[in-house]
Amino acid sequence: MAEEPDPEVATAALRSAEESCSAQRTSDQYRVSQELPARFNHPGWFRGYRVKERNPLFRTTNMDYGAKAPTVHEMPTSFHVSPHAFSDRLIMFGMYRNYGINTAMEKSYVTGPDNFITFLDTLNFHPSYRIKGPSLSE
Repeated sequence: MAEEPDPEVATAALRSAEESCSAQRTSDQYRVSQELPARFNHPGWFRGYRVKERNPLFRTTNMDYGAKAPTVHEMPTSFHVSPHAFSDRLIMFGMYRNYGINTAMEKSYVTGPDNFITFLDTLNFHPSYRIKGPSLSE
């Protein structure tokens, strides 16, 4: 009769395998550029991968792929910064704002299709509810 494996030994072996995998660096396996950020050289630093098991009925292949932490073989070996000219200008000066004149008249859904809201009369309710009389746009 075969001996059952000790669960403590199995968990210790699994833990040491995970630690050695997380201690691996991309530069140990591949030639990397000097400008490579440290987070890409150490794939064990990436956290947040799911350990909670989902219902297998609703499991997708994307969930299988996304649940696995990256290894050194999936990390980039070079890093190229994209230019920030547009974002830098946006931070300094803000979003573009149109200062043109709005000549369109807006129809009111409250007062009906035949009544328009004007700039001077922002609270344009039905004429029967107004004390001063009918709207200027009528």
